[in-house]
Amino acid sequence: MWRSRNEILAGLFGDPSGKVRRRWMEAQHARGVGRDYRITPPVGDSFQFLILGDPGEGDASQYAVVPGMLKLGKDTAFTVIASDVIYPTGSGNEYGDKFFRPYQAYDAPIYAIPGNHDWYDGLGGFMRVFCDAPPLRPTPERGPRGLLWRKPEKIDEARLAEARKLRGSPNQQSVQPGPYWVIESGSLLVVGIDTGIKGVIDKEQVEWLRRTSLDPRPKILVTGKPIYTRNDYKPSRLEGGGTVDDIVRDPAHRYVAAIGGDVHNYQRYPIRVGDRVIQYIVTGGAGAFMHATHTIRRVDVAGVHEDDFRCYPLRGDSLSFYSQLYARRLRMKWLYLTPAEAACIMVDQIGNSPVRALDATTVITRRMRWAARILGAYPWPFRLPVDKVFHRYLSELSDWDEPPFFKQFLHLSVTPEALTVRCFAATGCLPAEQDPPLEDEVVIGLS
Repeated sequence: MWRSRNEILAGLFGDPSGKVRRRWMEAQHARGVGRDYRITPPVGDSFQFLILGDPGEGDASQYAVVPGMLKLGKDTAFTVIASDVIYPTGSGNEYGDKFFRPYQAYDAPIYAIPGNHDWYDGLGGFMRVFCDAPPLRPTPERGPRGLLWRKPEKIDEARLAEARKLRGSPNQQSVQPGPYWVIESGSLLVVGIDTGIKGVIDKEQVEWLRRTSLDPRPKILVTGKPIYTRNDYKPSRLEGGGTVDDIVRDPAHRYVAAIGGDVHNYQRYPIRVGDRVIQYIVTGGAGAFMHATHTIRRVDVAGVHEDDFRCYPLRGDSLSFYSQLYARRLRMKWLYLTPAEAACIMVDQIGNSPVRALDATTVITRRMRWAARILGAYPWPFRLPVDKVFHRYLSELSDWDEPPFFKQFLHLSVTPEALTVRCFAATGCLPAEQDPPLEDEVVIGLS
């Protein structure tokens, strides 16, 4: 928590990400990097790729995703990491066990956009690994932020060079132009943006994003901060006014989806914008500790009907997971709700059509309702930490390294006519490794 203190300091004293990002981009321009930030992989009009969100804990929950990723990703052209490549502070000295080793057998390039945790190291590790950039010259910070701000780690170059050998084949090599970029193909543009620590986009990046969005080809946005999450609307602000979602919604820009990390689960909101539907997706389940879904209230944001909303884990599985965690930690066996019990509780609370058939023999009891209240499934003022407080202060103490995990990744198939987005689960159990479960699928027209 102390190593991640820059998150709190940025909220108290201002987020310096925009200023530091400008320095990184000026240094990239001085090295000869152009200002269009284009990546042109050797793909045709039809191809496949993966998206992993928030992977880099380096523990069992991250490695559990790898078998399914390798199986379904064997014919993919590349992978994109959407936010928080490395926990807890994006250090370049942790990429060996948290990036190069887990993905050493994936025989294609991996591109990334940084998340807030990657920024806690001043983006030094991210820029060194993905952009081959030398470190910036230190500039002293003044005031309280300067006194408390965590300084970037000096990268052990010999250690990093040894780690790079794990992904040393020619097919795996790539150097991206910066922390934001556009991957182009004849059928689709994949636009990646850098949202820093607090989600504000700097002026130079805004100008680039507006220029790039004028390209007539269909696009998806990959962002470090999801625009819709937990039945709330959280568009990232643009320096100078407006939001990222203003750009996404503009029909002239032809965005068909906005996919964000940062939140450690899967959610999908089909939002009607005029005469079209834009898919807003959260995908942050590729390794980091799971964020609860059972505390998401009945969905109605932007007119989305609850039964059109999708999430993974299902709310009942999330409630059962947290009940087991707290039952163990607090030695209170009565708190535990089986998956069948928790599923019945959540349908009773949300009033949705169950995605999975309920156990007809399960009867909701007073004990089950009290456990669910305490775990946040019902509105209740006195409940155990399961959301922000839990993940800021308790998740490190409650790390879960025993299957089943509720991890996930995205597989995307592109043709000139359609983009198909599939969410696959990774549980750490052998059947899921051999045949990754499909949790959600949506086909988006491109023509």
